Amino acid sequence: MFSFLWSLIIGGIIGWIAGMIVGKDVPGGVIGNIIAGFIGAWIGSAILGDWGPEVADFAIIPALIGAVVLVFLLSLIMRGMRKATD
Repeated sequence: MFSFLWSLIIGGIIGWIAGMIVGKDVPGGVIGNIIAGFIGAWIGSAILGDWGPEVADFAIIPALIGAVVLVFLLSLIMRGMRKATD
């Protein structure tokens, strides 16, 4: 139970840091940050492997890089959707 809660916290922090690096808010607030952290960790480990320090089964550096890529792509998609509705 505690490890699941710890994973949610670390995933949220990773998603929040990625949003700060890109300079865009993740849609969905805290839940969006957690989802971005989890998906970013999956993308990062798929592309870069599991290297660097690990916290709560997240390889921090690949997870952060994957989350930054995800948040950047989401911001491009959201901007394109806003322009399409204008």
